[in-house]
Amino acid sequence: MQRTSVNPSEWSLAFAFDQGEVITGGTRHLRCSGQVPLKADPDSELGISVEHVGDLAGQMTTALANIDGVLEKAGMARENIVFLRFFTTDVDGFLANYGIYAEWISAAGIRPPQSLLGISRLALPEMMVEIEAEAVA
Repeated sequence: MQRTSVNPSEWSLAFAFDQGEVITGGTRHLRCSGQVPLKADPDSELGISVEHVGDLAGQMTTALANIDGVLEKAGMARENIVFLRFFTTDVDGFLANYGIYAEWISAAGIRPPQSLLGISRLALPEMMVEIEAEAVA
C-alpha cells in the first residue's frame, strides 16, 4: 500500500493528520464500527459496562486500545489506518487530551485524515467518546 499526503495548507500537521491521502495498492478494506470504552461485565443488565466513567482520557485510551484489538483480529495494524472519525460529548476535553491520540498514532508513523464531531450523547450516557476507523492493507 502506498500513501500520498494531500495538504493544500499544512495547519493539520500540527495535529498529526493529513487533510487527505491518496491510497494505492491496497487489496483489503476494514471498516471498524465505533469503538467505545466498554468491557464485558456479566453482572450488569446488558452484559457490558463503561470503563473510566467521568474520565475522558481513560475512555480515549480504552477506545484506542479496542481499535488495536479489531486491527489485530483483522491481520492489520495502526499503520494500515486510512481514516478516523471521533465522536465526543466534550470537544474541549477531547482537545485537551488530544496528546493521547497523537502519541498513539505517531507510533505508527502515519497521519491519517480524521474528523472530530461534538455530539450530545452516545449509546450509553456514561460514554464520552467513540472512535471509528478505516484501514487498508
